[in-house]
Amino acid sequence: MKEKTSTNTRSTKYCSAIEKLIAELGHATNIDLLDRLRETYPNLSATTVHRATARLARRGVIGLAPSDLHGAMRYDQNTNEHDHFMCDNCGLLKDAQLKDLVVPIVEGQLEGCHIAGRIVISGRCDKCQEKERVR
Repeated sequence: MKEKTSTNTRSTKYCSAIEKLIAELGHATNIDLLDRLRETYPNLSATTVHRATARLARRGVIGLAPSDLHGAMRYDQNTNEHDHFMCDNCGLLKDAQLKDLVVPIVEGQLEGCHIAGRIVISGRCDKCQEKERVR
């Protein structure tokens, strides 16, 4: 008789492929993953990708990143606590370590309030700034 595997530890070829792809991309939405994975698995469904990323995130194998510019959930290959810079034009997301530098300054302005979460700073990336200069 085949032993039943818990959904918390279940690993599939899709989970493995998603782990590798997020490691390559750094940050990705489910649609980013689906588009790339369909090159290898043409019949892969959006539901399967969603379930696999949710499972990997629950296990701590991948992390959650700030949503993309359209509000889609984005996943992060870096599971350590960290902050992000996000381009408000193209959506580029970069990892950063800002909390130790920024929090004391901001809390000093907030009188008695304390920041508990991570920081997302938005602005324009170099590529978008260059495109704006050329116009």
